[in-house]
Amino acid sequence: MKFDGRKALRVKMDHKQAVNLMGSDGTWRRSCRLLDISQSGAKIEVEGTLDVLQAKEFFMLLSSTGLAYRRCELVWIDGTMAGVHFINRDSRKPASAKADAAPAK
Repeated sequence: MKFDGRKALRVKMDHKQAVNLMGSDGTWRRSCRLLDISQSGAKIEVEGTLDVLQAKEFFMLLSSTGLAYRRCELVWIDGTMAGVHFINRDSRKPASAKADAAPAK
């Protein structure tokens, strides 16, 4: 289902799924609830302080063992809610490479 004018198909969770956020260097960890998710990002509700999210990049651990995870970057914060974008190889191209790859009009 698409909502909020998003480009990617988002799945709204019927039950808030417990996940964890962890700093890319492993020095911090926060419990949170997954509210919705798509191929490119997610909306989460964070428990506790949000100051660690200022790191901009972190991991979202989707399993208790940490074997299922996504590398994320912070997009927005509103109270206890936050939006994250999933980072993959293609999303970290330099700006000049993106411009070269854009189709001519």
